[in-house]
Amino acid sequence: MSGSGEPSGSGGPAAAGGPAGPGERRSGLRNPERAVRGLGGGILGLEALVLLLAIQPIRVVGGDLSGSAIAVIVALAVACVLLAGQMKRPWAWHGGSVLQGVLMLAGLLHWSLLVLGVMFALVWAYALHVRRVILG
Repeated sequence: MSGSGEPSGSGGPAAAGGPAGPGERRSGLRNPERAVRGLGGGILGLEALVLLLAIQPIRVVGGDLSGSAIAVIVALAVACVLLAGQMKRPWAWHGGSVLQGVLMLAGLLHWSLLVLGVMFALVWAYALHVRRVILG
């Protein structure tokens, strides 16, 4: 064992800067799956926070949000948090995509929810792109 703390088998071509062999990651991340899960969970957590913080400004700026509309926003935020906790499961990524569509449909309640839905759908699409690039 070397003094660097790395296992003795980690000196493959990818670690030396050469091309990655089959089954080796080229991203340079120690745990690429965990990094991608963190990205997805972080986006969903941020989305939940933004949704909850958006309720009052929507009401003040001119949105007459009914109690049912507020309940929909809170339910979407709860769904974001629950999905963020399930990012280890492959279906959570599909659930996150569906959630973005549902948020855009919530734009029928108030136009600002459509704007938030489009913004977060674009961020989610980028996260899916990063996931595909890193994990293959």
